[in-house]
Amino acid sequence: QSTSQDWGEEVEEGAVYQVTLKKVQIQQAANKGARWLGVEGDQLPPEHTVSQYETCKIRTIKAGTLEKLVENLLTAFGDNDFTYISIFLSTYRAFASTQKVLELLLDRYGSLETSSCEEVGSQNSSKSKRVLRTATASILRAWLDQCSEDFREPPDYRCLMKLLDYLKKNIPGSGPERRAQNLLEQFQNQEVENDDGFHITSPCNLFNEEELEINSPDEFLSFQEDLVAEQLTYMDATLFKKVVPYHCLGCIWSQRDKKGYRHLAPTIRATIAQFNAVTKCVVSTILKSRELKAQQRAKIIEKWIHIAHECRILKNFSSLRAIISALQSNSIYQLKKTWACVPKDTMLVFEELSDIFSDHDNYWTSRELLMKEGTSKFANLDSSVKENQKRTQRRLQLQKNMGVMQGTVPYLGTFLTDLIMLDTALQDYIEGGLINFEKRRKEFEVIAQIKLLQSACNNYCMTPDEKFIQWFSRQEHLTEEESYSLSREAEAAADASTTSPQSRLFLSSEMIAHSTPIKEHPKSTPSGSSGESMDSASVSSYELNHSESDDTSGTPVGTPDESQNKV
Repeated sequence: QSTSQDWGEEVEEGAVYQVTLKKVQIQQAANKGARWLGVEGDQLPPEHTVSQYETCKIRTIKAGTLEKLVENLLTAFGDNDFTYISIFLSTYRAFASTQKVLELLLDRYGSLETSSCEEVGSQNSSKSKRVLRTATASILRAWLDQCSEDFREPPDYRCLMKLLDYLKKNIPGSGPERRAQNLLEQFQNQEVENDDGFHITSPCNLFNEEELEINSPDEFLSFQEDLVAEQLTYMDATLFKKVVPYHCLGCIWSQRDKKGYRHLAPTIRATIAQFNAVTKCVVSTILKSRELKAQQRAKIIEKWIHIAHECRILKNFSSLRAIISALQSNSIYQLKKTWACVPKDTMLVFEELSDIFSDHDNYWTSRELLMKEGTSKFANLDSSVKENQKRTQRRLQLQKNMGVMQGTVPYLGTFLTDLIMLDTALQDYIEGGLINFEKRRKEFEVIAQIKLLQSACNNYCMTPDEKFIQWFSRQEHLTEEESYSLSREAEAAADASTTSPQSRLFLSSEMIAHSTPIKEHPKSTPSGSSGESMDSASVSSYELNHSESDDTSGTPVGTPDESQNKV
């Protein structure tokens, strides 16, 4: 048991600390004999101990110079404050370089080990040397384990080589030395393989150009919904696990479009490219075949809605949002005759999935889902659609029977938005030019969620399906103008076609009312697979290049990017 009380601030040269007084309960041996023998209270049965309280003074650094923040790493290790070490390692790139921090840690504090033993060879100096060495080694090990990407500096790997040199001289044969050596070999091998992200085998390498079949709607419809969702999740999870968390920091991600920074945050750019590829694939499969009738296009839309639901079961919120965004885009939304042919139950499923990304209360629904299901084994689904309930329960029961656990792939734009808002709202430095470390603590709360979800992604157990991946990789990506033109053409063809009694049944006013996808303002189809022109607070770019001449007026519920403009 413990109680704490804020005691105010302490200011010293180069640092500001928040002081807390904490009353801590300790166990002590009840009899003098046990105490005289040095037996600790926690080694005795409860009836042989007495409880006592002592007040501890705890200092938490709020702001400081870089030198003080690095020095506090060693102090934090001695105080078992491993949270501070994690916060510093996850956020220091916002105010310092890897080289600078490493130089301070090794040249300043690493040299103290040598100097301490060259002084009087007393027991105290020897003990201080051991403590300092242990602290330094533990911090370096944590750095290598938690933030190994900091040392990826091909081709010479200057910082990693400096670290290896220090470890070989001062802690030869240690765990950190072996870890650093293994990391160097890993980086060098990956450089040879040039594996910077998720790469699928190019179809050109697998087939002759003449052998490639022209994509047809039947080919897409031949894939099972759960297979498509699983393959999209496999690709999304692979990329999400490779995201370097500090790339998401607002001060770094917000620089991505500036001249000279086009190489910045490649792991995030890779997730953007995948998100856009999914969105454009949805649009392409619906629009690219001019000869399709409204009922046939409706079948494709219906299939994508079921795929989106399967993504929901797999807790893949990235592809789920990509599919929903595509179906809410201008070019798909305006296919009113097509939407009128989508079954009512399927439309209800679509509306339920769209509601997940409603911008109400700062996307409260999607955030709440992420909190509940982020590290859970299965999705927790409630649906008002009976058929949807049956399908969901069958899938979840099958997973439970097989002992399958699911990870979670989040929509990364939510975290990017939060980090950009934090970066904008809080100052980097306080009075006196001290680094505002309280800002970094708040940023770490978001970074920690990303890391936790990355670990949860290891629960996925999926293998790539070559047939689907080849099909997905060769999908034609329509431009904004092309998709809009094809959409107008398809709707005009539906209007011009002769309306049979069966068609009139589909196009009754009641069915149209049930099947209108949305009733606000439509969004444009995705543009720019690189995502480099997208809003700074989002990883998606489906809202780009909005055609000002659009004459549609209705729009899908829960369009996800309206609040991004507010940011």
